[in-house]
Order: sequence, then structure tokens, then C-alpha cells
Amino acid sequence: MKRYRVLSDDNLKNFTDNTDAQASFAFRALLKARDIRVNGARVGENVALKAGDEVCYFMTPAQEGRTAFSVVYEDENILVVDKESGVNSEAVYAELARRGEAYFLHRLDRNTEGLMLFAKNKAAEEELLSCFRERRVIKKYLALVFGKMRTRGEVLRAFLTKDAARARVRVCEKPVGEEIVTEYRVLEERGETTLLEVTLHTGRTHQIRAHLAFLGNPVVGDEKYGDEIKNRAAHATRQRLIAKELTLFCGGTLAYLNGRTFFSQKNL
Repeated sequence: MKRYRVLSDDNLKNFTDNTDAQASFAFRALLKARDIRVNGARVGENVALKAGDEVCYFMTPAQEGRTAFSVVYEDENILVVDKESGVNSEAVYAELARRGEAYFLHRLDRNTEGLMLFAKNKAAEEELLSCFRERRVIKKYLALVFGKMRTRGEVLRAFLTKDAARARVRVCEKPVGEEIVTEYRVLEERGETTLLEVTLHTGRTHQIRAHLAFLGNPVVGDEKYGDEIKNRAAHATRQRLIAKELTLFCGGTLAYLNGRTFFSQKNL
């Protein structure tokens, strides 16, 4: 059994997704079996929660043992993890924070797999945040997209605006919103799909998924910006996108990591 205290008003689904990855994986099954208790009462639906409520999850060993992430590298200053698809970044952070001191620096979309970086002390947090701001963190992704690309590789520039009400973004060529810069390189053509290496030169919300969809090459399995008919035909229910490489160019406390590249074990 896992027990948590709610810190701010929320609903059970959001609280679970952001607090416990294993309970999030099993959420529907737990509700169906009424194996979640709020303030001691069994619940079978997504109920509202108030600050101070107690939530308990009664999971099977198989449910509780499901992997949410693995550790790629750890020292006294930083932690690099390889996140699984279907896990909120906030849930990864919550588990790390329960293990010890952790600082949340950046996030991946729920259904994007791959590398996340966390600081373990204030000095490391400050240096890494500076690295992100100054684009001294190089992030490369693997993306499997539908169709063939118009060139073997290029640096794309466009503009992105957010639609908060729909939790979406929109990409256009007109100078409206935030500029985005996305670089891709074709690694392999696989019939109706293409494997890309994508380098982010700006790190905006949903940038890769929205930018590639804008080109007419949506990420396979992307349910928000993708091609529903093609996804269904390919039996693709999770987006094929991996944060594959993370290279740090650091100074100060983290100078020993300058030029260090970390790699996800995941592939497409």
C-alpha cells in the first residue's frame, strides 16, 4: 500500500499521474477494483480532491513493480534517468524527491520516452538552469514519422503559438508567437515511415511533434498532432519519439561534465 497527502486541490486522475507512476499505469484497473481509498473510503471514479486529503493505493506486486524509469548516470550533483512512455515527468520527479533532494529542470511529454536531467543540489540546479537558458544543453531525439522527408536534412524555422484551452500548440510561418528552430537528419527510410534524428535548437512545448506535423510528416502514434487513420492502420497507440542524447556544456561546479554526452538505451 502507498499513502500520500494531497497538497493542493486537484482531481484523483491528475494527482495520481503526477505523484505515483505505478498507480498511474494501473489507474483504470485500480478504480475498477476499488483499490484506491480517499480518506479511508474506497472510490471507483475520478473524484475531486482537497488539500489535506489522504490517498492510498492498494496495488498488486506486479502493478507496483512496473518500471517507470531507469538511472543512466548519477553522482553527487546530477541524476540522468531514462523515462518510460506513459509516465508524467512530474511523477518521475516526485519519486526522486521522495528518495532524496532533487530539482526539477525540464520535462518530457507523457508519451515521449528517454532522457531527463535532474540536479541534486542548489549549485548544480543553478548551473544547469543557466545551461538550458543559454542553450548549452544539446538535445537530440529519435522520431519515426509517416511519409518521406522533402530533403535528407535541414534546419527548420517557424513560429509557435499556444492554445492553453485545448492543451495544443499551432505552428505557422508568419512571425506570430515564439520562434522555433528544429533540425532533422534522415537516418533510414522504412517504407511508409522515416526514422529521423532531430536536434532541438529551441525547446518549446510540443515543438518536435507540432513542427513535423506542420511539414506533413507527423510522428507515428501521436494522438494529438498525428494522423488518426494512419495510426490506426499501424496499430500505433504511443508516439514514436525518444529523447536519445543529452550533451552538457557546463562550467562552475559541473565543469567536470563539460562535453559529456549521455545516451538513452531506447531505440525505434
